[in-house]
Amino acid sequence: MESSALTARELYEQHQRSRTPRFGIGDKVALVNVDLQRAYTGINEFATAYETDPRQLDHVVELAGVVRALGGPVVWTYVAYEDSGADCGVWGTRSDTPDSLQNIKVGSRRSELDERLDIHDVDVVMRKRMPSAFFETNLPSLLTWHRVDTVIVTGGSTSGCVRATAVDSLSHGYRTIVPEECVADKHESPHFASLYDLSVKYADVTSTTEVLAGLRSRM
Repeated sequence: MESSALTARELYEQHQRSRTPRFGIGDKVALVNVDLQRAYTGINEFATAYETDPRQLDHVVELAGVVRALGGPVVWTYVAYEDSGADCGVWGTRSDTPDSLQNIKVGSRRSELDERLDIHDVDVVMRKRMPSAFFETNLPSLLTWHRVDTVIVTGGSTSGCVRATAVDSLSHGYRTIVPEECVADKHESPHFASLYDLSVKYADVTSTTEVLAGLRSRM
């Protein structure tokens, strides 16, 4: 194992200056927005909330509009469990507090998607129970139906559900893109360590501006 005195952020920034080949944008794009719900986006409301770029949700909304205009599916996932926690499996043996088990009953602020998002009737809202948006959901069949070859992943947390979704996206054969300003975590060390790992192996990690420019060039 190579040792380094660089921080996770410095390792990531160093790699971003390299000329690593890109997967690029293919013929049909889907946008998968992972768990942009109040439990994680309510910065002043919940202890578990995360934030990196303060305009994260604005960037996501702009991306969603462009992907819709291109005819691609826009997916919004959220994680929620029964009040009993009976449906969260072994995960619940590690994390079984009210802060970790977002219940699905009506009126649960923790499981609601953030009201600042612009969710359209043509979008797909998808409940998941595990980190990856691909695990035991209909996302794989949805992407197949829409003939998608490129998946853009936003949301949080970078080191958890975003990373799991991006790795599964690549594993399913999709060109995978993570716009840097559109993902967030609770602490910068796991955030940048995950961006580094994703950019080295699993995804194109680029600025939102670059992703939008690439998409708009296809309009």
